[in-house]
Amino acid sequence: MIAIRHKETGAVLREVDANALAGAYLDGAQLEGATFAGQNLTGADFQSANLRDANFEGARLEGANFHGAILAGANLKGARLGKADLTDAIMPGAQLDDAVFTNAICRYAKMNGCHGMGTDFKGADLSMADLRGSFINANFEKADLRGADLAGANLSDANLCGANMLDARLAEANLAGARLEGTISTLGHRMGLKGAAQRKIRRPWWQFWG
Repeated sequence: MIAIRHKETGAVLREVDANALAGAYLDGAQLEGATFAGQNLTGADFQSANLRDANFEGARLEGANFHGAILAGANLKGARLGKADLTDAIMPGAQLDDAVFTNAICRYAKMNGCHGMGTDFKGADLSMADLRGSFINANFEKADLRGADLAGANLSDANLCGANMLDARLAEANLAGARLEGTISTLGHRMGLKGAAQRKIRRPWWQFWG
């Protein structure tokens, strides 16, 4: 039996009849303020769970399901979320510094106000996500940012090489020092390339999954 406790009070929020939390079924669980720091939660199912202000610092969350989960104010610093599903996740104000979201699915995720210095979103699907936060030195290489809201975001020194930003909103975003080689611009042009390589991408932006 594993007891999931509150990060400050130590109160037991839920007990799981298992020897490990990897692959645990916690769909819809009320785990506000829970601590999972440093734990192995690979493949765990947190769909629609309330994880507001939870602590996942340094946790292993590869392949975890956070579809529709509430992660507002959560601490995900240094967490590993490769191939995790965060579709429709609600996570304003979450701390994402040095977290790894490689190839994660974050469609429509609400990441406004997040702080993600050095966060790795390489190959992640962030289409239609709200990314109006601070992502200094973050890695968005080959990420799908189509239709994403980056208005006012701090993307200074970020790596956006090969990212698709078609129809993304970038009003007042800070791109100082950002790398843009091969990036598809908001208007569908390849950036940082010359000649025939700098052609307009004619594929309809809404064809997300092909």
